[in-house]
Amino acid sequence: MPALSPTMEEGNIVKWLKKEGETVNAGDPLCEIETDKAVITMESSDDGILAKILVEEGSKNIRLGSLIALLVEEGQDWKQVEIPADCSDPSSLAPPALVLTSTPAGPSVSTPPKMEHQPGKLQVRLSPAARNILETHGLDPSNITPSGPRGIFTKEDALKLLQEKQKGKSSELKPVVSPAPPQPTAIPSASQAAAVTSAYLRPALPPVSTPGQPAALGTFTEIPASNIRRVIAKRLTESKTTIPHAYAAADCDIDAILKLRKEWAKDDIKVSVNDFIIKATAVTLKQMPDVNVTWNGEAFRQLQSIDISIAVATDRGLITPIIKDVAAKGIKEIAATAKALTKKARDGKLLPEEYQGGSFSISNLGMFGVSDFTAVINPPQTCILAVGRARPELKIVEDEEGNEKLQQHQLMTVTLSSDGRVVDDELASKFLKTLKANLENPIQLALC
Repeated sequence: MPALSPTMEEGNIVKWLKKEGETVNAGDPLCEIETDKAVITMESSDDGILAKILVEEGSKNIRLGSLIALLVEEGQDWKQVEIPADCSDPSSLAPPALVLTSTPAGPSVSTPPKMEHQPGKLQVRLSPAARNILETHGLDPSNITPSGPRGIFTKEDALKLLQEKQKGKSSELKPVVSPAPPQPTAIPSASQAAAVTSAYLRPALPPVSTPGQPAALGTFTEIPASNIRRVIAKRLTESKTTIPHAYAAADCDIDAILKLRKEWAKDDIKVSVNDFIIKATAVTLKQMPDVNVTWNGEAFRQLQSIDISIAVATDRGLITPIIKDVAAKGIKEIAATAKALTKKARDGKLLPEEYQGGSFSISNLGMFGVSDFTAVINPPQTCILAVGRARPELKIVEDEEGNEKLQQHQLMTVTLSSDGRVVDDELASKFLKTLKANLENPIQLALC
């Protein structure tokens, strides 16, 4: 399993493009792999014959460096290829989501399951820190009453249990016998659950719904997260907990943009408001290079090229393909590039170099009717622009004779999220002021 992106730790085999026994040349596509960013085609680095596929299609969470196939030189008997002993069982490379172990000869202390449903036994809710301590030291949480809110077994409870074990009180702990594979059974009724003797003061979470049976009231179905969504969750958490976000917003009059789009449409030139926003942002970054920076944890880097990431929602999650060197492109070229990258993103066909890097991000939710919102910075970038919908508002203006009158305008709110370590409030305010001026003068943008 190769590393197809810098942040990739494991991958899923989506589809094999070659069969066992087929001749393979260097550069031929071997299989499609889902990484933490997209579905990427893995190419062969050598000539030969695909002798054995060790990891079948649909296998998930294959760790980097795991053997997924064997290639032999032409002329060798590919049917007699020797499979390495540690890779003969493909399941060892991609452990399933739930591993059931057989009952051992004698009782042994085992790690508690996260939320495994056992009929007749209520579950305990564990905090992440408590679960880690319990699994590391093989402790049974049912020996003490949880002290957390709503019956949650906390880190302090786990440390107390560990302290008792270290003081020689491990004899008081009840051994947990590894259960045999559970048989399908009906979810216990409320009366049966009430009759179960429990050491907890509060009821635990309801059981997972049983496949093939109607869902009982209060049950849930656990849906595994894809590689992409796990990475998104990790990076969002890192961003919000490590970057001091600062926010500033401005209302932009886009009447001139809408008028220019209408005129261009007569000549069959189709561009979106978002294309103007991308161009205006690039021009503003060129005028204010102090905002076109990234932060590496110790220092910031001022980038020469203005590469703008555009947020695209896909079935697999959010991904940000990059339009390179935007300041040097015209609006028509930006529109064509954005359209092509958006399609590749939704088809899962982006190449690593098409979504890695970037100096500034734009997220537009205007097409969903959102008036304004704040976005999360995509590190190592230091800014992201959140764009809302266009909305009509009345505004007092003066006519040619100097008389005041009410006139309707289309306003759009843009909100800048900036890293306070690099882009301070004054710089962010100046950026928005310049961006607003550029958006309200689209003719000048078209000439840049």
